[in-house]
Amino acid sequence: MRFMMLVKHAEDSGPPPKELMDAMAKLSEEAVKAGTLVDSGGLAPTAMSTRVRLSRGQVAAIDGPFTEAKEVVGGYAVFELKSKAEAIEGALRFMELHKKHWPGWEGETEIRQVFGPEDFPPKA
Repeated sequence: MRFMMLVKHAEDSGPPPKELMDAMAKLSEEAVKAGTLVDSGGLAPTAMSTRVRLSRGQVAAIDGPFTEAKEVVGGYAVFELKSKAEAIEGALRFMELHKKHWPGWEGETEIRQVFGPEDFPPKA
């Protein structure tokens, strides 16, 4: 089963401490060796982003920053795992690293299963 983890936090959290980055690199290395990490990365701030929106029949591109954004997706990881329980365990470990290495930081990791074509069989 494939899962995407989305890390959400306030836009103005600042750069993560080096200790956290080192701990996350070690966690990622372990996941690569285990063959479970498919892809991961941090995302640029909304000031460097663009949204393409369809609204009322019109498509428009809107440059950031986005003033209505209270929290943003700051990073992601995609894993190939055996179960949702395994995904939850991984997210708990990841958030414990934040608790340990970035006191006062607040955020969340959202776990979403990634569906593939096999999850939507053709209709007869």
